[in-house]
Amino acid sequence: MSATIYTLHRGTRPLLVSLPHDGSAIPDAIAARLTPSARRAPDTDWHVSRLYAFARELGASVLVPRHSRYVVDLNRPPDDTSLYPGRNTTGLCPAVQFSGEPVYLDGQAPDADEIAERVQIYWRPYHEALAGELARLQAGHGRVVLWEGHSIRSVVPFLFEGRLPDFNLGTADGASCSAALQDRLRGVLERQSGYSHVVNGRFKGGYITRHYGRPEHGVEAVQLELAQARYMDEDRYAYREDLAAPTQALIRALLEATLAEPASPPPAGQAARPDGR
Repeated sequence: MSATIYTLHRGTRPLLVSLPHDGSAIPDAIAARLTPSARRAPDTDWHVSRLYAFARELGASVLVPRHSRYVVDLNRPPDDTSLYPGRNTTGLCPAVQFSGEPVYLDGQAPDADEIAERVQIYWRPYHEALAGELARLQAGHGRVVLWEGHSIRSVVPFLFEGRLPDFNLGTADGASCSAALQDRLRGVLERQSGYSHVVNGRFKGGYITRHYGRPEHGVEAVQLELAQARYMDEDRYAYREDLAAPTQALIRALLEATLAEPASPPPAGQAARPDGR
């Protein structure tokens, strides 16, 4: 059953890359109730599993779902509490597209019982796999980083004003990872000039980042929301290798920064030297 819901590559290093919006499959019985535009699953994080394929070379674990967020959104809480109160957003079983258009034909949206069933069939298995892999990696390494890989159209007026920065790091305003890790990631972005970036801007991290990120217990979580224009043709949904290659290089640098060993504090009663040694 799990193979029809997600695929999990188990790595050897303390890094799990989760791609909860990569899936685009929609069961026929659900697709028949969607509007023609929604049947294309336009709000998919297109090609992110291809973009992150190199993560396996780094020794990372990689978790990828099969189904579209229109079936159930794996990055929303099971009680559907809004992650951004007062702002336009989409829910656990989205009724509206990022364009503001409806997902369902009139009268065809799921009721509470159907939503609960989708959570049981699709949402829970993914989260059980995610939690289990985090536990396995932490048990072997003492710490683990959960990296949430996402992408979105660079201009989505329904969700935000203007053009989105290229790289949008979210750490729940610093609550989901250590200050040291956030600083290392910010440093990687600040040392390059080819891409715009922001930390904890419009996207601060979704449910997965906020729920699983517990740096005080050795589990750090970071979300990267990437502007799709930096690796694909947003209008044709086509992957562009010429754009993707340099984008991948920067993502690799970020993932390598998560694998850097955190600095050890000096022994009790001994101050650190000014040079850090």
